[in-house]
Amino acid sequence: MGSSRRVRVTEVVGDAVREHEDLLAVERPLEVRVESPDGPFPLAVTMRTPGDDLELAAGFLLSEGVVRAREDVVALRHCRDVPPEARDDTVTATLGPVRVLAARALARRFTVSSACGVCGLDSLDALAARGTGPVRPTPVDPALLRLLPERLRAAQATFDRTGGLHAAGLFAPDGTLLCAREDVGRHNALDKVVGWALLQGLLPLHGHLLVVSGRTSFELVQKAVGAGAGVLAGVSAPSSLAVELADRYGLALAGFVRGERMVLYAGALATAGAG
Repeated sequence: MGSSRRVRVTEVVGDAVREHEDLLAVERPLEVRVESPDGPFPLAVTMRTPGDDLELAAGFLLSEGVVRAREDVVALRHCRDVPPEARDDTVTATLGPVRVLAARALARRFTVSSACGVCGLDSLDALAARGTGPVRPTPVDPALLRLLPERLRAAQATFDRTGGLHAAGLFAPDGTLLCAREDVGRHNALDKVVGWALLQGLLPLHGHLLVVSGRTSFELVQKAVGAGAGVLAGVSAPSSLAVELADRYGLALAGFVRGERMVLYAGALATAGAG
């Protein structure tokens, strides 16, 4: 299943009308299930762009506090005990026994949209309830941070074809791009990146930088803090609640990172000569 598909469109420019093929980003549901002694049970459904589904499921489980470390995830797989047409759209997670209990506590069969994430779980107290502490302070080097959105943009292959996807990227402290993912949902793109890091055993992301292609919402800050990242940057503005949460947990939060400009909403700038 691809991340884009061709459609016939009619394009109007001034008085000129022409028909041609265009590429659209694919949006399909992904159901995340959790294995249990009684068989798998549904946890959530998210609307996503197909691709990197196992990473998306892993990032979602971490972001929602179901898992906390790599060892909590025993296995992730696309299901084969569902109708053939649903196999590419269903992922089952095998977790440790305690984590299965955590999943059951969340299994209200909520639906995740590509626009808003898990409605009802977005509260300032959610991270504290999971025992999440402050992230390691990471001073922001403006000269380095301003380079990263373009590096992320250069990795957006599906966006180049469709123009219809968000992106998230994980960068090492020196600015090296470690992972870039795209999705119709900005929170899904970040979950794919965080899920990749979880499965690679890189968490917590002390000192690492997360960059997103749009605005930085409360939910994205929540995911960055949950992953232990030190910096979250976006090319648009954050929300007031995003800034409040970043302040509370010590996350450096930057917005309008474009060209020579950036605005730091939380955290501190790197001092001259800082390594």
